[in-house]
Amino acid sequence: MDSGLTLSSLEPHIDIKQKLYTGVILIITAAVLISSYIWTGISPFKLYEKRGNAWSYLFGKDVTEEDKNDAMERAKRYPKIVVMEDARVQIKSEFEEQNKPLPGFMEMQRLMGDKTEIILSQMDNKTKDKIIQKEYEKILKDKRGGYFPPDTEINNIKGYFKSLVETIAMAIWGTIFALIFAVPASFLAAKNTLALIFQGESKIFTYLRESIYFLARRCLDFCRGFNEFVMALILVAVIGLGPFAGILALAVHTFGILGKVFSESVEAVDNGEIEGVLASGASPFQVIRYGVLPQIMPTVVSYTLLRFESNVRSATILGFVGAGGIGFLMYDKINGYMYKEVCTMMIIVILTVTVIDYLCGKMRRKFI
Repeated sequence: MDSGLTLSSLEPHIDIKQKLYTGVILIITAAVLISSYIWTGISPFKLYEKRGNAWSYLFGKDVTEEDKNDAMERAKRYPKIVVMEDARVQIKSEFEEQNKPLPGFMEMQRLMGDKTEIILSQMDNKTKDKIIQKEYEKILKDKRGGYFPPDTEINNIKGYFKSLVETIAMAIWGTIFALIFAVPASFLAAKNTLALIFQGESKIFTYLRESIYFLARRCLDFCRGFNEFVMALILVAVIGLGPFAGILALAVHTFGILGKVFSESVEAVDNGEIEGVLASGASPFQVIRYGVLPQIMPTVVSYTLLRFESNVRSATILGFVGAGGIGFLMYDKINGYMYKEVCTMMIIVILTVTVIDYLCGKMRRKFI
């Protein structure tokens, strides 16, 4: 009876303490959210204020009369530029036919100027106007800017798909290399499998298991903490430009993520199956093969496919630092203000990721 009275008398105090604790947590959470909101400059109204900039950036600006006049002036000079290249080729061919050495720079420029005037005088007005009009429309298109409508030039699209294949290959090999190393590393980063591999209750074995566990976990943390973009920057500087640097960058980062997920899955396996395999007299590696691997295989397949989808997107960005793929081409077009071409590549990447997501989903349903 006294014990019941004591507990009942403590209940209000416990309730007040719990409420006080909850209140402090809520105040701290609110303070963090408010301070970070102000610190980061979040402002929904800013989107509304800048809506005009967004529209012109995406769909292009209105072309002024000044833009049109400037475009026409530049377009009228374009036939001469085109013809000048033809004149250079003709002059070079004439000197080669006569077995004469090519003239110096100044003399070559003079001959090219004379030949250009002759070719222009022989060109009919219809052909000249066609060249001018085509260049005029191109210049106006560049002045208008914007991402939409996207570029639909067939030859350009073929080049984009060629670069996309390289991007997908980077994602495939980056994921494969990560998987190969992540599976064995996950057994070293899980306490239950470490106890199987290094059996023994002495201080030496205990210290060995703890050391390996600590080092394996920190290695996974290190690889996971390095963003692919930063890793690609380092590897491009070491290895050089090309997709191989991108593959290694993806592999290192993905290894850290898969190793972490797989190790936690290993630690969560049913010990009953492990004990059953052990009872049959199996060796530690046979226990892992027949008692652990079958249990974590759904997780291995699911997360590997998930990381492959993510790596396709990441491989696109790695091209910005020279690691190959369609990203390298996209970065080049962005620097050249060719936003419509960039838009086409973005659409291609989005459609590709959608298809890959669908195919990976079917594979997951088949193997899991």
